[in-house]
Amino acid sequence: MVVICPKCKVKLKVADEKIAAEGTRFKCPKCSTVLLVRRPVPRVKPLDQGTVLASHEDPSVLERIKTVLTADGYRVITASDGIEAMVNATKELPFLTVLGVSIPKIYGFEVCRRLKSRAETREMKVILIASIYDQNKYRRQPESFHGADSYLEAHEIETLLIERVRALKEIPKSAPAPSPEAKKPLEETPKAAGMPEGGAPAGEESPLQPFAQAPRSEENALVEKARRLARTILSDIYLYSKAKVDEAIRQDKFHSTFAAQLKEGLKLYETRVSAEVKRMGDFYKEAIDNFIEKKKNELNQ
Repeated sequence: MVVICPKCKVKLKVADEKIAAEGTRFKCPKCSTVLLVRRPVPRVKPLDQGTVLASHEDPSVLERIKTVLTADGYRVITASDGIEAMVNATKELPFLTVLGVSIPKIYGFEVCRRLKSRAETREMKVILIASIYDQNKYRRQPESFHGADSYLEAHEIETLLIERVRALKEIPKSAPAPSPEAKKPLEETPKAAGMPEGGAPAGEESPLQPFAQAPRSEENALVEKARRLARTILSDIYLYSKAKVDEAIRQDKFHSTFAAQLKEGLKLYETRVSAEVKRMGDFYKEAIDNFIEKKKNELNQ
């Protein structure tokens, strides 16, 4: 950056990396005047209060999110994965992002962490959409929101999403987001109105429905669906046990520490994936290995 000495008016070029956060004093080489040089404060554009970014690993869930928000008057932009979500968030600057925790390429909770660490998106509200194995059997509470302002389960989109959005809009920037779920005791989740066994609204496909046999032309889609289910199971484990997962991976004890959860997830995977897809590869083991490798790389940075 270039600064001008107030006494002799000489122009001085100062390297940005030499300027500390609190400012650095320099002596003018011409008149010896001591100058306190501070970095210019970047201008942060205001967030668009009428726009919401939505991203979810299941296209049918993403469409439900978009439908609910559009009906309430919001402009909704979408992203198919975590990288696209980051690009769209920093480009469009919506006031809110709604993220599935297991979106591809970059998990939703990691997108949330990155958005909260950037000056231009720090005040952006984030709602995580959790992935629960079987909502009709039990509910678990996450240890934290991973920096998000709130979270929902997929079956609550139609009933609670707009309520959460409106609540977040009314919160002052310095105030913490509401966490009504954290105040509730662990309990079995009652079957939501209009929800058939399996968890999706009547007439909609559930990501947890069994995979049917399909012609060869659909094999790639079924494999991706199996991989998506496996990623969802792993991201679900991480959502509810972040600190414990990180410590287990640091000690190379992820498999033993989470043996019960992995067994539970495998049982779900086995019931949802057809024998035809299983013969194509062990996508559950693949997801576990990829998850461990990714977390190791993150923890070692």
